[in-house]
Amino acid sequence: MPAQFRRMVVLLCLAMLPWAVHAQDAASLQRKHASLTAQLANNPFKRPLVLESSENSNRLAGDIYAVIDQSFADVSRYLQLPASWCDVLMLHLNTKYCAAAKAGADTSLSVALGRKFDQPLADAQRVKFVWQPVVAENDYLNVGLAAAEGPLSTRDYKIVLESVPLEGGKSFIHLSYSYAYGTAARLAMQAYLSTIGSDKEGFTVTGKDDKGAPKHIGGVRGVVERNTMRYYLAIDAFLDAPASSQLEPRLAAWFDATERYALQLHETERADYLAMKRNEYQRMKSGGS
Repeated sequence: MPAQFRRMVVLLCLAMLPWAVHAQDAASLQRKHASLTAQLANNPFKRPLVLESSENSNRLAGDIYAVIDQSFADVSRYLQLPASWCDVLMLHLNTKYCAAAKAGADTSLSVALGRKFDQPLADAQRVKFVWQPVVAENDYLNVGLAAAEGPLSTRDYKIVLESVPLEGGKSFIHLSYSYAYGTAARLAMQAYLSTIGSDKEGFTVTGKDDKGAPKHIGGVRGVVERNTMRYYLAIDAFLDAPASSQLEPRLAAWFDATERYALQLHETERADYLAMKRNEYQRMKSGGS
């Protein structure tokens, strides 16, 4: 596969990062938590988490519902800040830069997406996410981002995180994303999945192989599920270490968490990831220079 086309395909895969939204209120999200009690307690992830994905003719979507150890007060305090989302997004291998900017009453996040190794910002793809009005109540949080356009013919990105408090000082979160795509994106993804992405798997179990081992979903839903998990783990790692002085434990926590699902998420070695992210955070803090 030519290098230029491979880069285009990689950027398309990165387009999976945004999340679609079905806004709820505190009562309905609490009911959702109650309805998922059995799945949260018994699942392949070995943690209270439910992952769902869907695909139609021109749109992909993913959702994660999870119980996290952080208090609702901390979830609300940190995740209603646009700058915190830059710290979250930067944990992902492919996020090279992020900056929050305010223009009048509007706030946006400028995000640069690239390859899974250190590279100049000039080689990355820029996506502008518009910060949506925040709903921050005593028992409910709803934050969102939206982008009209992404790499290739991808468009209409929607990102939302909802949260409610649980007993015992924990929180229930719903991370949701979707994006629409056109012919160019579909063709590029087909090429990726038939070549360098042909052995990639998602998390949904579709059956068992002849040895009784679980078979996992592939294709574009597999891509969606992998990135959904990466961003959920980024939120969890950030909330465990939200201070600017806690970059090192945050990076280590994200990488170690992804390695628990190495079949789906392993891409690079720990030392390489840490070195790359230290450089990228330093570049981000210096304004991209």
